[in-house]
Amino acid sequence: MADLTITQVSKKYDIKPDTLRYYERIGLLPTVPRKSNGNRYFSEGMQGWIEMIVCLRHSSVPIEKLIDYADMLRAGDETLQAREELLKEQLIELENKKNDLNRSIERLKHKISLYESGEIKQNKSYFEEYKILDD
Repeated sequence: MADLTITQVSKKYDIKPDTLRYYERIGLLPTVPRKSNGNRYFSEGMQGWIEMIVCLRHSSVPIEKLIDYADMLRAGDETLQAREELLKEQLIELENKKNDLNRSIERLKHKISLYESGEIKQNKSYFEEYKILDD
């Protein structure tokens, strides 16, 4: 990998230049080196950081946790366990969201089936059947 400009990195990772600048400003990225003309350039190592960030953002890791994760990475191997725990916590959150989505999908499928079967005209309440208050 060659050094890339912010525009090249933006295109390569489908991320806006302003987002890259923001990530640098909040400390998510290490300080990005600059050429003599002031333009940022992204080395292979920096591109590796960006790939990690993009991957974790696509895994719905919030920025605050991502900053913690990046700080732990910079701290080295003594944070391996803490990094693993952070990712496990994120996995649990995603599993909970998935379960909520699946429940909602099933409720909508059922409601649609009531329309398709004509049962919707019976004006039956499915509030308790759907266990809405259990959510």
